[in-house]
Amino acid sequence: MAQDITSSSNTIGKGTTINGDIETFGNIRIDGKVIGNIKTKSKLVLGTTSHIEGNVLSQNAEIEGEVKGVVEITELLILKPSAVVHGDIVANKLIVESGATFNGECKMGVSNKTIQIGEEKANGNSNPKIEKAKAV
Repeated sequence: MAQDITSSSNTIGKGTTINGDIETFGNIRIDGKVIGNIKTKSKLVLGTTSHIEGNVLSQNAEIEGEVKGVVEITELLILKPSAVVHGDIVANKLIVESGATFNGECKMGVSNKTIQIGEEKANGNSNPKIEKAKAV
């Protein structure tokens, strides 16, 4: 059964917009727009028309579109010539093809991180970056 889950394939087509996080065990290809985080235990392919506003966590990834957020890849990340990344990259291996644009910091050779799908955060806070305003 685990083999069936990881060999599944998902596609989000051009002209489709998703507001929310995506988590999958299988491969995913996105040619549309996602406003939210993407997490997969397999391979992520972002086509030339893709636009992602959120963080990406994947085993392998190939980016041709635009990403605004942190890209964290446990194995191999390939930035194609049309790729535009506005955010930090954490990857074990990185290939940047001529023409790709990357604005952010990069950390490579990272130890293997376990990608957890469908597990809630221990503290129950879904967005730890939200801070309460202090009265002056």
